[in-house]
Parts: sequence; C-alpha cells; structure tokens
Amino acid sequence: MIKLPEKFENKMKELLQDEYDNYLQCYDEPRYYGLRVNTNKISVEDFLKIAPWSLTPVPWIPNGFYYDGDKIQPSKHPYYFAGLYYLQEPSAMTPASRIPVEPGERVLDVCAAPGGKATELGAKLKGEGVLIANDISNSRARGLLKNLELFGIGNMMVISEEPGKLVEYFPEYFDKILIDAPCSGEGMFRKDKKMVKAWEEHGPEFFSKLQRSIITQAAAMLKPGGMILYSTCTFDPLENEKTVEYLLETCPEFKICEMEGYEGFCEGIPKYVEDHSEEYRKTVRIFPHKMQGEGHYLALVKKGDGNAEGKNEKPAKPKGGVKKLPEELEQFLKELSWDIDKSRLDIREERVYYMPENLPMLKGVRFLRSGLLLGEVKKNRFEPSQALAMCLKKEEYPRILDLPVSDDRVIKYLKGETLDVEDITSRKEKGWYLVCVDGYPLGFGKLANQTLKNKYLPGWRWMS
Repeated sequence: MIKLPEKFENKMKELLQDEYDNYLQCYDEPRYYGLRVNTNKISVEDFLKIAPWSLTPVPWIPNGFYYDGDKIQPSKHPYYFAGLYYLQEPSAMTPASRIPVEPGERVLDVCAAPGGKATELGAKLKGEGVLIANDISNSRARGLLKNLELFGIGNMMVISEEPGKLVEYFPEYFDKILIDAPCSGEGMFRKDKKMVKAWEEHGPEFFSKLQRSIITQAAAMLKPGGMILYSTCTFDPLENEKTVEYLLETCPEFKICEMEGYEGFCEGIPKYVEDHSEEYRKTVRIFPHKMQGEGHYLALVKKGDGNAEGKNEKPAKPKGGVKKLPEELEQFLKELSWDIDKSRLDIREERVYYMPENLPMLKGVRFLRSGLLLGEVKKNRFEPSQALAMCLKKEEYPRILDLPVSDDRVIKYLKGETLDVEDITSRKEKGWYLVCVDGYPLGFGKLANQTLKNKYLPGWRWMS
C-alpha cells in the first residue's frame, strides 16, 4: 500500500467524506492502459477491423480503448509507426474530447508536451485551420513535434515559449485554447508513485500561482466567443475551482459552460469558491474509484456570447515571395494530388515548408517547426521529408510500395535497412516511393534496380 502524506489524506477525507475508504482501495488496483485511435488517418470502425489485440472501449471517449499493458506492447507494432493511434492514460483523453474543436479553427495547446492532447486537437481540425502547440521546455517540445508529425498533422506550429510571451503575438487570435496546466499531480499518485515525493516538494500552493498566470494569459489570446478548456490531473480546489474563480473575477466576460457528461463524472464543488455559485457544478472531477482511469479536473469556459470573432488582425504577408520554385520541387509537387497554394510555400535555405494560412508576424518567437516540412532541395534533386510521408494518404502519391503487416520487410524498413523488393517492383520505374503497411504510410524510399534505398528518418527507427 502506498504511503500518502497526512496533509493529503486529510484533504481527501474532506473532499470525499464517506467515499474516502473506497478511494483508498483504488491504490490496490492496477493502473489502466489506454490507446486513442487517430481519426485523422483511420476511422474507429476500420481500426477495429485490423487491430491485432483485444481492445475494450473507454465508454466516455469515442475513439478511446483500454488494452492489457501487462501482456502487449502497442508501441512495438508497425501500426504505431504508421501513426494510427496514440498511447494515453484513459482519463487524460478527456480534455481534448470535451473541447468542441471544428475544422478550420485556430487552436492553441498552451502546455502541449508530450502531445497526447495536441494530437487529438490536430486530428479534429482535419487539416484545416491551424494548431499552435507550445511547451516551455525545449527538450519536451522535440518529443511533441515528433508525435504531431507521426500523427500526420501538417497545419501546425510547435513553439517553445513562456505563455506570457505569446500574448503579444496572438492577441484575441484563437477560437479554442486547451490548458492542461502544470499541477501537483495528485490524480497520478497511483500511476506513478514518484509523484507523491514531488507533491511534498511542490504542492498546490506552488502550482496555483502558475495556473492563474497561464489561464489569464490564455484569456487574452482568445477571441470573444471563443472557449478555453482548463484541466489538471489533481484534486485540490485551489488548483481547480479556485483557479477558475480567479479567471472569472479577473475577466468577468467569461462564463462556465456545460460539458458532455458521463455517469462516472463528479460535479465541481461550489463550497470552495467565495460566492458558492452553483455554476461550478458544471465543472468535472474524475476520481479513480468511480472511473477506470486516474484523477482529473476539467472546466470549459466561454469568453462572452456569440461565436468567436477576433480583432481584424493583420496576418503576415504570405512568404510566397518565392517567385520561381526550383524545377525539382515543382516537378515533385505536380505528382501530389494536393491542391497546393504556392503563396504558402516558404523556402529557407534548402528546406521547403507549407505554412498554415493567416499566421501573424512571428519574428522573435522560438519555434521548432513552422508548418509542414515538405522536404529539402538538394543539388539537382528534391528529397521529400518524413513529415510529408506521414501527412499523405496512399491515394495521394503515384508511386507506392504497400507491404502487408506480416511481411518481414516492414520491420526491416523501420530499422532503416535496404530492402530487396524485386518481387513487387519488377516493372516499376525508378524514383521516390511511399512505403506503406496495409495501406498506411510509414515513410519514403528510393528505388533503383529492384532495391529500395531506405529513407526512413534515423531518429524514428525501430529499436530492438
């Protein structure tokens, strides 16, 4: 049995009353493992037809499933490398599922690493609009970038800045903002015992100050009529109801909204805010003794009434200052069945990017990726990128090498090995090929003499 701090136990007894003993019993139960289907690449229905393991639906997440983490490793399957799913704790799937993102919107994930919520927001956009994914930690932001590219999210920027710095660049810019705030992590004690020691070093009082700063900075970046989904993985009212109360007092144009419910969700607790407003019951707590998942808190708030209407911001002039594209790039783009807007192409040194629409001027922002990296223009040739491969669908590129998941060459490809493909390429022309597993892209290779030179990104390769 885990040893919980006495101060934490006393707080939970007050929060849970007669349910406290039931809550304690959950520490003797195993943690839950979750998998979320990438609906940007495959429907839930189609994924279940090819899923190689037994999966059980997460009842409050339409594309979420439990798997037996003691018996299987979904991260060691080619479908993972094809970006068909993300491994995520089931309760942590809830925030991105409860913010109503629509294709074409401008969306910000403020504290986005490692990408569990950002990848779902990007999938909801369906390639339209823009996702700005930010994390103050540059090293964590690199992992975030990989996960977004693996998911095939091209209409995005990955930034590594203090949230406060973003306000000057994005005033009233976003339709939707998700804040999965840094917190004391009380809801993760069962999943990760080390969180108890971290809680003793930095408890709710420490994190509350950060949360209040972040949520008010986010408010300044939200259009009137836009929405913020605020979440934590902690139980403490200071980090939850009191943080929302601080936002409403500081920015009185905000109001709390209803969220799609589920029978295991618990209401927010009005007694912890100054005016005891019943509106706080619209916020949600997830307790691990009531749900098959860890602890979470969520609040959905809206800025004013009506639909999101931002300032008449002046977007940056398109970088389509590229008057003439290199011939090799022009030739490659003609092969894609995409309707490329050439004014959104940006060439920096050798690298070619396809930028999201209507971005503001971002000079001075520290970013890891702006837009979709299409590839690099080398001497007399264009080399397509791994990110582009993951954004493509099989039918959008003319030259395909599609291997069944049972073919040993799939793993060889993921390990970076050269492949003998004479049996399936004897009549195929030389050049770049999109390598797929069961119809889902993995990356590029270059064919010559029935041999495929492997171009799978070294940093992504399968490790035995």
